[in-house]
Parts: sequence; structure tokens; C-alpha cells
Amino acid sequence: MAVSSITAFWAVSVLLILVPGADWAYAISAGLRDRSVAPAVGGLLLGYVGLTAVVAAGVAAVVADHPAVLASLTLLGAMYLIWLGATTLARPSTPAPAEQGAAGATAHSPAPSARRRSRVLVGAGISGLNPKALLLFLALLPQFTQPGTGWPLALQISTLGLVHILSCGAIYLCVGILARTVLRARPAAARAVTRVSGAAMIVIGVVLVVEQLTA
Repeated sequence: MAVSSITAFWAVSVLLILVPGADWAYAISAGLRDRSVAPAVGGLLLGYVGLTAVVAAGVAAVVADHPAVLASLTLLGAMYLIWLGATTLARPSTPAPAEQGAAGATAHSPAPSARRRSRVLVGAGISGLNPKALLLFLALLPQFTQPGTGWPLALQISTLGLVHILSCGAIYLCVGILARTVLRARPAAARAVTRVSGAAMIVIGVVLVVEQLTA
């Protein structure tokens, strides 16, 4: 597999990642709410690992050939985003205070390990249940593969998926950390940004539902 193909895919991948969406909204929310954005971003990456595995195994093509299955996945992902957006709006985040001691954090919040698991699972759901991301992987990854190079197709897709996942990790970590750094001393602005993030998730979910109902 030529380095030029991997580089070309990486350039397209970064451009797509830089377009704000549900992943951005979740990374920003995690940056404001949590002491570390790593669990939330790790969850997003876990979802993309799953999508890469699905595409590499050829399952995505089978799903795309069955409209009813794809429609069900779309509605499931849309309802999940709407629920998550509504939850975010109901509990707008403010930056986690750096000066709060470990004992105080334990007394007023769930156990850190449970909270981290929750962030990972939610993140994996956001990216893994995104049917548009599935179609993106299905349509984009095969275009950059090269038959006859000695690399099995599954290995080529896995390599490109890994490139995308690493790019996502770098960008989403920066998004979450930057959100927390810039808004740490601005609680009102932090709440406003969180509400916008929640509203964005709801809008994306509603758009997906409308697309399915009017298709």
C-alpha cells in the first residue's frame, strides 16, 4: 500500500474531523465537566475502532444492502443523540474546579472509576451508533485501497481506519482541553457552550429522524 494513498486519506480524514458535529459537542462537554477528557475521547475512539472492524469484516456492505436494517440503526443513533442532548441541556456543565480536593470530589460525585467507565461508554455510543459515520467509512475507506499491492483488503482498511482514529484522538483531545482551558474562569460562558453542544446533538438527531421519515 503506497504511502501516498495513506497520506491522501489522512488529509481528507482531518478535513472531515474538523467539521463540528456530535463528537465535538461531546468532547467540549467532557472538557468542561471532567478533570480529564481522556475517558470521553477514548470512548469516541473505541466507537471508531468498532466501525473500522465492521467495515474491514465486510459487514457494513451487507448492512448497506438492507435498507430496513440501516433505517433502524439510523433511528437508534438519532434517538440516542436526542436523549444525550436533552440530558446535557438539563444539566449544563461548568469547568471542574482544579482546587477541589480528592475527598471533596468523592463526597459529591460518583466513584472516579465508575464515572470514567460511563464517559467511555457514552463516547463509544456517540461514534459507534452514528449511521452516517458508518456510511462514511463504507464509502471513503475503499476508495483509498489498492488491489494487487500484496496487502489484504482488510489490512488496508484497518490501516486507514487506524490513521483516522489517531487523527480523531489528537484533534478531540485538543478540542476538549482547549474548551476547559479557555472557559475555566468563565462559568456562564461554559454553561452557554454546553447548552449549544446539547442543542447541536438534538438537532443532529432530529435531522436524522426526519431524513428517515421522509425517505
